[in-house]
Amino acid sequence: MSNSIMRTLSRGLAACLLAITYTSTTAIAEGLDYPPTERGDVVDDYHGTEVADPYRWMEDIGSPEVQAWVEAENALTFGYLDGIAGRQDVFERMMQRVDYERFGAPVEAGGRYFYTRNDGLQNQSVLYVSEGLDGEARILLDPNAFSEDSSVSLNTWMANDDGSLLLYAKSVSGSDWVDWFVRDVATGEDLPDVIRWGKFGVASWGPGSSGFYYLTFPVPEEGAEFTSANVDRKTMWHSLGSEQSADELIYELPEHPDWWISAGMNEGRDLLVIYLSDRGSTGNRIYLMDHADPQHSVQKLIDEDDAEFGFLGNDGDRLWFQTTLDAPNYRVVEIDRNNPARENWKEVIPESRFPLSSVSLTGGYMICEYLQDARSAVKLHDMDGNFLQDLQLPGVGSAGGFYGKSDAAETFYTYTDMTTPGTIYRLDLATLDSELYRRPELSFDPGNYVGEFRFYRSPDGTAVPLFLAHHRDIVLDGSNPTVLYGYGGFNSSQGPYFSTSRTVWMDMGGVWAIACIRGGGEYGEAWHQAAIKTHRQVAFDDFIAAAEFLIDSGYTSRERLAVMGGSNGGLLVGAVLTQRPDLFAAALPQVGVMDMLRFNQFTAGAGWESDFGSPQDPQEFAAIYAYSPLHNLREGVCYPPTLATTADTDDRVVPSHSFKFTAQIQHVQACDNPVLIRVETQAGHGAGKPLAKSIAEFSDLLCFALHNMGVDIPEALTRFE
Repeated sequence: MSNSIMRTLSRGLAACLLAITYTSTTAIAEGLDYPPTERGDVVDDYHGTEVADPYRWMEDIGSPEVQAWVEAENALTFGYLDGIAGRQDVFERMMQRVDYERFGAPVEAGGRYFYTRNDGLQNQSVLYVSEGLDGEARILLDPNAFSEDSSVSLNTWMANDDGSLLLYAKSVSGSDWVDWFVRDVATGEDLPDVIRWGKFGVASWGPGSSGFYYLTFPVPEEGAEFTSANVDRKTMWHSLGSEQSADELIYELPEHPDWWISAGMNEGRDLLVIYLSDRGSTGNRIYLMDHADPQHSVQKLIDEDDAEFGFLGNDGDRLWFQTTLDAPNYRVVEIDRNNPARENWKEVIPESRFPLSSVSLTGGYMICEYLQDARSAVKLHDMDGNFLQDLQLPGVGSAGGFYGKSDAAETFYTYTDMTTPGTIYRLDLATLDSELYRRPELSFDPGNYVGEFRFYRSPDGTAVPLFLAHHRDIVLDGSNPTVLYGYGGFNSSQGPYFSTSRTVWMDMGGVWAIACIRGGGEYGEAWHQAAIKTHRQVAFDDFIAAAEFLIDSGYTSRERLAVMGGSNGGLLVGAVLTQRPDLFAAALPQVGVMDMLRFNQFTAGAGWESDFGSPQDPQEFAAIYAYSPLHNLREGVCYPPTLATTADTDDRVVPSHSFKFTAQIQHVQACDNPVLIRVETQAGHGAGKPLAKSIAEFSDLLCFALHNMGVDIPEALTRFE
């Protein structure tokens, strides 16, 4: 996948607004007494358009007023959920299904193999190491021991080149902030080195394991840790054995405090590759820095951000990049560092009709993963770009991995599809033969389920892919509970994958559908660009068309259709429920971007202007304001039953988005359909969330949907027994 993680104003402004005089509103639906929510009189002027923001005070997420509101809303929500018959049974069934041994693909370093394993119900997967691939494994890191409640997780890890040291990051409550530690692999003991206020798990080992580079930001003010804007990025160097206060500033760009900047080392550990993206740009620049240069001078190898450039590797001054320049489906080019003008670039792998989603330089090969109608196809090329052969995958699904060094003798990859759990294969790079390495042993038969692949038409005639899965014995008569899931943004592709929790939904007669709408990367950069900025409505039109297709094709009905999506997908759900409230039986927006006029004021939000545009731009404001979920909720409209989810320490999409949206929809709701919010505690945007919390949230969402579809959950659980 390409493009960035979705990329915060300090709490001072929100705090000062608490002094505003309020009026109180209370609404009632389905016998629910919504907590009184104060409405202020804040009004902003956007290019001559006055926009009220009555819930601005909710942006101060740590204030007593907001905390009291959250507690009251959670009490209402969990009281409602507790009244759903069969809810606990669904949770327990999902926990039973996920109770199987799971592994991550192994990573080799210095003859040692590092991999994650979960024995089934562990809240956090455990990191193991073995001497050789078949050696006896031992626990190297157990994140379940980081905290009593499993709220501290292992964010990322990387072994040094000889496998003697492990650099790893801890995240507290799912935050993007991380602390870095170094563990001696042989002894299992941590070195004294501790680095605070790292971000996004961005770091890389330097040469000889003498230290590492890492990304950091200015330490936020107390109380603004989860909301302050991510500006003034810095790449630092930490020498092992020293204090963090002695760390050396390697690169910053104070003249552009809002640019996205990150850096990582090449395989040879002599070259630092720096990525720079202008605020709002979908492209990036590439600067180079020699590690041995005491002046830290940079070579501006690519100083235009008119395309996306991803560094793949180098052999001396020969550098390989994957790029969208003159190739919306991506190609691979070679750049001579000593002669880097564009007219001297060499095309190594030309653009194909299918997007080139990833390239790994492993074992002397370019291992290229393409997306053919959102499903993986893997082709092997030599280092000059000559095609060698296709890799025969186990089916038509999603493959990923293929990591390794340039002299690796093997690599590992994972395969999954809608009905096949993630299975690990070992690829012998001498023979190019694949062999099964690890396959999950499930307590149920995945053969009970079938996957489908369909196309449907969006209003402008575009064919959009749709993945579906359901029980093989289901009757498609239009009465089946159906979840339509989507994302549609940031060039992120939605492919087929297996979920044990989803099988419980399918056991109750449910259909699961994934729409590969525009804004994603399923058909390359053109597919992405078709639904960004002023064209954002295209993604919503695609999603609405998917819902209509499912109804018209007899999979479900309006009374049995729920929509779900997270983060940018939460925005998607918020937008379509305001535009077509008549179309859905339930709406399930998760950690959504709901206030599209304020998203760029918090944490990494300014970086999202690459997809959303900026409300500070008059033309882009008009497009954003037309669909912003918070601002398109109208009085007198009956909105579908809605359960929004967020978390108190989400510093990717700050929870005030969901707070304000929920308060407003409760304020305007014109019928008895419930509109609720479920706020998870000691959790973030999703990564690192303990297993039990993840399953509980997912089962609550599905039970809420089933209840509002009129499905008898206890009876549905026995449907195929």
